[in-house]
Amino acid sequence: MPTETFEFQVEARQLLQLMIHSVYSNKDVFLRELVSNASDALDKLRLAALRDDGLDVDTSDLHIEIETDPEARTLTVRDNGIGMSYEEVGQLIGTIAHSGTAQFLKELQEAKDAAGAEGLIGQFGVGFYSGFMVADEMTLVTRRAGEDRGTRWSSRGEGTYTLETVDDAPQGTSVTLHLKPADPENQLHDYTSPWKIREIVKRYSDFITWPVRMTPEKQGEGEETPEPETLNSMKALWARSRDEVSDEEYHELYKHVGHDWRPPLETVRLQAEGTFEYQALLFLPEHALHDLFTQGYRRGLQLYVKRVLIMDDCEALLPPYLRFVKGVVDAQDLSLNVSREILQQDRHIRMIQRRLTKKVLSTVKDLKAKDAERYATFWREFGAVVKEGLLGDPENRDAILAVATFASTHAEDEPTTLQQYVERMRDGQDDIYYMTGESRESIENSPHMEAFRAKGVEVLLLTDPVDEVWVDAVGEFEGKRLRSVAKGEVDLDAQGDDAAGEEREKQGEEFAGLLGWMKEQLGDEVKDVRLSSRLTVSPACVVSDAHDLTPALESMYRAMGQEVPQTKRILELNPDHLLVKGLNQAYKEREDRSGLVDTAELLHGLAVLAEGGRPKEPGKFVRLVAERLERAL
Repeated sequence: MPTETFEFQVEARQLLQLMIHSVYSNKDVFLRELVSNASDALDKLRLAALRDDGLDVDTSDLHIEIETDPEARTLTVRDNGIGMSYEEVGQLIGTIAHSGTAQFLKELQEAKDAAGAEGLIGQFGVGFYSGFMVADEMTLVTRRAGEDRGTRWSSRGEGTYTLETVDDAPQGTSVTLHLKPADPENQLHDYTSPWKIREIVKRYSDFITWPVRMTPEKQGEGEETPEPETLNSMKALWARSRDEVSDEEYHELYKHVGHDWRPPLETVRLQAEGTFEYQALLFLPEHALHDLFTQGYRRGLQLYVKRVLIMDDCEALLPPYLRFVKGVVDAQDLSLNVSREILQQDRHIRMIQRRLTKKVLSTVKDLKAKDAERYATFWREFGAVVKEGLLGDPENRDAILAVATFASTHAEDEPTTLQQYVERMRDGQDDIYYMTGESRESIENSPHMEAFRAKGVEVLLLTDPVDEVWVDAVGEFEGKRLRSVAKGEVDLDAQGDDAAGEEREKQGEEFAGLLGWMKEQLGDEVKDVRLSSRLTVSPACVVSDAHDLTPALESMYRAMGQEVPQTKRILELNPDHLLVKGLNQAYKEREDRSGLVDTAELLHGLAVLAEGGRPKEPGKFVRLVAERLERAL
């Protein structure tokens, strides 16, 4: 049959031009696509040989071969797989419009960045054409298993391609890329270089079933051709039994996928069988990376399909609060032609995410029960991240609370669980008390803690930024309300103590005039002025109303670009403090109380400073303090 020339459709020509003038930032993926196609061809041949006893093929040495010729600047990827017939070449290679070229072009134009565009290569079946990113011309020679004659396809990507029948084609498929001229200033993309081929195969195709071989160049004239070198390990650790894999092999894989020179803290294996099969091999790191909390942190697991790497950081496989987990997932029934957008909607991927999430949390729970030291390391490094799940993953909220521990006034060096806290609650206590702050020291020195310390009531000490948010989202634990010691009214004495209640009522009447006057004088600064039952040493403190945002939470929202109104705080006075008693006595004795305004402002400023805040007018506050010190000398 003579050589025939065909024209690509208009959309196909546009696609080829995009490939030739590549918009993709990572051109290395072309080799991944060609090796993946070859691996599929080998899989199909093995299956065909099993199903058809009459198929006369040799399956004893199925493999993929890569050959480079630096002088001719060619790269060939060859397999001895199922091959294609003349008609199949025309359908699968010659015409690509059926793969959704129009939609591909539309989404390509809408892609916001090069990384987004790169994910579209395989989505519409155009992976073969990614070779034009690095080649001026591509030639394919193939012969289908069981047929006598082969087919040659060739194109320069300029709008046409040729097809012809050949008699001497070996079984399988070979794709030869006539590479673009070398760039002397960019040797990192020299695809005739053996080290570059090794790097790409190791990165993307290390675990596929079939050997990927390359014959090294001769070292000198007259020397024998070296033996072919197998580039991939073919060792999919996740597909082997636990007894077949050493800890050292697991650690080496973790170092590769986690970009970490240290061994992992814990290894997690998972194998799902049934209607949807996949294997997962996950690792819990021992240390958090420095950019774990930055917006640009790259998270996600490596996603393989039949041992071919499809995506280096597939975010859809785990929720954001487990972004520190590293590892691989190998799915058997996913298409190789997937994108991030498709994966986010795929129900199988959602099933995998749910299963992996529960597996990671159960592993942490087991670690907590069996190895306190390693659990403490994990929670110190990643506890703040895991607690983010209390906000965004209500389905696993109980599981997260079960593995979470918190610093507490119960013991300095022994964190507690919420369950342990509830078990220690004193009779008549209905709430789980907590306080948030920048550090344990700052919380313990806060005036808000005084009555709780005096009464021996345990308080959780929460120092991570996320703690400001999740406590409100969770609300309660086993029917016990989570309650901040720095919000709302707290009256520990009144719980079951009628005498204490009567005393508070009597003090309220005694200080009523002063409280009303101070609220009037400080009206621009405070929401209310009242007596406190949480102070034993300090003269005053400021608290938030029960349903108001705390100052730290306001600052957090503003840092995220959200506008929130400034919330006034409540000033609480200690009726047993000499300064407050003296101010109340002066208020009652004087008709002209203008001289007491400075004292009221000082009392408020001291309360703001005590919780780590800043007086509205620091200069004025310093002046008032200096004047009082001067009078005292």
